Amino acid sequence: MRGWGLLVLSLHVLSCLVSGVASGRTSSYVRTEFPSTDIPLESEWFAIPKGYNAPQQVHITQGDYDGKAVIVSWVTPEEPGPSEVFYGKEKLYDQKAEGTTTNYTFYDYKSGYIHHCLVDGLEYNTKYYYKIGSGNSAREFWFETPPAIDPDASYTFGIIGDLGQTFNSLSTLQHYEKTGGQTVLFVGDLSYADRYEHNDGIRWDSWGRFVEHSTAYQPWIWNTGNHEIEYRPDLGETSVFKPYLHRYMTPYLASKSSSPMWYAVRRASAHIIVLSSYSPFVKYTPQWLWLKNEFKRVDREKTPWLIVLMHSPMYNSNEAHYMEGESMRAAFEKWFVKYKVDLVFAGHVHAYERSYRISNVNYNITSGNRYPVPDKSAPVYITVGDGGNQEGLASRFYNPQPDYSAFREASYGHSVLQLKNRTHAIYQWNRNDDGNPVPADTVMFHNQYCTRRRRLKKNHLHLEDLEDLISLL
Repeated sequence: MRGWGLLVLSLHVLSCLVSGVASGRTSSYVRTEFPSTDIPLESEWFAIPKGYNAPQQVHITQGDYDGKAVIVSWVTPEEPGPSEVFYGKEKLYDQKAEGTTTNYTFYDYKSGYIHHCLVDGLEYNTKYYYKIGSGNSAREFWFETPPAIDPDASYTFGIIGDLGQTFNSLSTLQHYEKTGGQTVLFVGDLSYADRYEHNDGIRWDSWGRFVEHSTAYQPWIWNTGNHEIEYRPDLGETSVFKPYLHRYMTPYLASKSSSPMWYAVRRASAHIIVLSSYSPFVKYTPQWLWLKNEFKRVDREKTPWLIVLMHSPMYNSNEAHYMEGESMRAAFEKWFVKYKVDLVFAGHVHAYERSYRISNVNYNITSGNRYPVPDKSAPVYITVGDGGNQEGLASRFYNPQPDYSAFREASYGHSVLQLKNRTHAIYQWNRNDDGNPVPADTVMFHNQYCTRRRRLKKNHLHLEDLEDLISLL
């Protein structure tokens, strides 16, 4: 049965490859259960760890450019306590790193004491144990570092967006944790605390505890969405992204960025660029200047897979947030094509959609070239704003389905990207099918930069090509 399953999956993958210019498909699946309601605060999923002032809301992210460091973050609710991380390859915890402590107020909410600690000088491909807190309230976790930067380093990423803290969010997290994903690429909209009265910071705390069983054990590469802006002049809160910037650190300085809102990391065989949809990005702004330089730093001989994260999608055929990413597309799409970006992941729209490789860089209002066209140098654009938040699904797609849209469905779920080597990756979107994970969209991607050993010829593959594809599964 396993061999038959691999064959079926291989044939599906081949059909996706061969039909790169075929008509797109809109799924007919209709979700029937799990309404978009938040989990009650008294739920076990938000449980406060035992012990006085015990660390909570533990999360880690990559702490440098190349994956040899992590930033460990946590909150102590009652008093600052120590900002130390004890760590080691064994539970002897023979090494120590010192961190910093901060806190903030938002209207009538006062946060706990937020700790951030850089643990660097780590070895690749190594499991580390770490301990935070003191006495009977100390807590222990572990994480694994990635393989060394290498063009053929295999690695598995999860992609999640617009998560929130509903029962659908829980389904997404539980399904993702069974995939073998090693790092999450998060495309924005975390807690949805801004949907509560006075942007209730308690919902930032509950969300941090909710995701801890994943974020404490593997890095989440963070990006912001519109729900992190939290601009409330009516409450006297006139700075933007205030709770997010206090709670979630990014290694922006390592990529020579001037802001934690946009940055880049290299991990295994991937170069990952994080962009901010809600920070200035037009010509000569700091984000525009940084991205121009960052693309020049990309070395496809070392990291052949080039991935971009943003929140508002550049291509979207849903009525929800239609064309909201157009200004960023106008600013950056030419660079995406020039540097042959492989994949662009976005959220914002609470549905799933994958495009073909298309571009609109030749748009000219006088010549009539005003539609996206197939472009082998262009990325695939994927919207995964379907994590499960309380706003519900975006179920209305425009008809007819645009030529650039390959597959779309209004369901909750998450994606998994398996980088196999420098040339091939297997991508899968998993639908939360009323509580059960169902692979609803599976594609094999060929790397934009590396040359194929064997090329497809007019919808035909040699037998050895098929054997190679099966061997990758």
